[in-house]
Amino acid sequence: MIDIVRIDESFSRWNELLALILSSFAYMEGVIDPPSSATRLTLAALAYKARDEIAFIAVEGERLVGCIFCRPEPESLYVGKFAVSPSHQGKGIGAKLLAVAEEVAREKSLPRLRLETRIELTGNHATFTRWGFVKTAETSHPGFTRTTTIEMQKPLA
Repeated sequence: MIDIVRIDESFSRWNELLALILSSFAYMEGVIDPPSSATRLTLAALAYKARDEIAFIAVEGERLVGCIFCRPEPESLYVGKFAVSPSHQGKGIGAKLLAVAEEVAREKSLPRLRLETRIELTGNHATFTRWGFVKTAETSHPGFTRTTTIEMQKPLA
């Protein structure tokens, strides 16, 4: 059974959470350019991010198997550091985490979810499309002349 739990001030499993994010993003190494910002996360930065944003973990028993960080924006809820353990992908955990993000957006009267995914990660694009997201923009990281990121949004009914 998977439980989705909000990270609050009592959370102390920062090492496990960082390891989860890094293992979930590891497949991107050598595939995306520039490298993922996840590779620059520290324990302190992760703890700050969780305090500054609305974060949830997916837990199976005592094991952390997923996470999602949500940041309210004027017209959307931004979803970032959305990760599912490689050993648990394809089991509906990502969909459960997104459902919680949708609840947060509705509570805050925000009409959509928004996320960014790298141009090279076509599998992610397909998954997010299946989950109701549509491509809304292409952007470039500073110093790049080519598209590096795709913005996708999911309207909420």
